[in-house]
Amino acid sequence: MSRVNFGAKPFIYPMPVLIVATYDENGVPNAMNAAWGTITDMNEITISMSPHKTTENLIKTGAFTVSIATEDTVVPCDYVGVESANKVPDKFAKAGFHATKSEFVNAPLINELPMALECKVKSYEDEILVGEIVNVCADESVLTEGKIDPKKLKPIAYDPVNHTYVGLGDVVGRAFQDGLRLKG
Repeated sequence: MSRVNFGAKPFIYPMPVLIVATYDENGVPNAMNAAWGTITDMNEITISMSPHKTTENLIKTGAFTVSIATEDTVVPCDYVGVESANKVPDKFAKAGFHATKSEFVNAPLINELPMALECKVKSYEDEILVGEIVNVCADESVLTEGKIDPKKLKPIAYDPVNHTYVGLGDVVGRAFQDGLRLKG
């Protein structure tokens, strides 16, 4: 194997495409695209987010939702990442998104995105948002036998090297099972 060095870069695969949604002080929904996020505990998500209208909102409301971007929603999901709500106050609507208030937190669920984490702000310091996941919801259209089905959800990942969005592939193994074959 011959390796090529790229230096210190934010390259990891897959990198989820997360749509963070909040309400402002007037109840107007807003959303932004955030790629640098991950689950950091059983009921916790951590996202690297520089200051935006969205971060102002979540500091005020103490809540946010994180929806999973899908193959069917690439254009509006990318749009909320390239446009600022400070410049275009109705960017949520311009993206073609519609909001339903979460039952669990003071934040919007995006009707067009079929899966979301409903979160309370645990902390936002040094541009790192930590949220407590209080509920995960998914539209019935992406369920198979009561479980979220990635083939129906069609989540996308961000390719930081080529600046593209990619769909997820086929199942290639079974977690917590396949490695058991190597145990003594």
